[in-house]
Amino acid sequence: MDALQFIKSYDSFVKEIETYVKPQYNKAIQQLKDTDPHDIVRPDTHFVSNAHMRGLVWSEFLRNTKTQ
Repeated sequence: MDALQFIKSYDSFVKEIETYVKPQYNKAIQQLKDTDPHDIVRPDTHFVSNAHMRGLVWSEFLRNTKTQ
């Protein structure tokens, strides 16, 4: 899996996180929505699985919760 697959899947990963987290984290979710996935990965980035891509988005979410 490559960077393009991540970029295509990014919105669905964000929606998935939004489904499972409490409303108090809406600001962190909004930061994810405002983030361009092209800024997260480089063109030569490779992933071993779908879970690996999902984990990267969750990591970004956790980083956003620390800045609230």
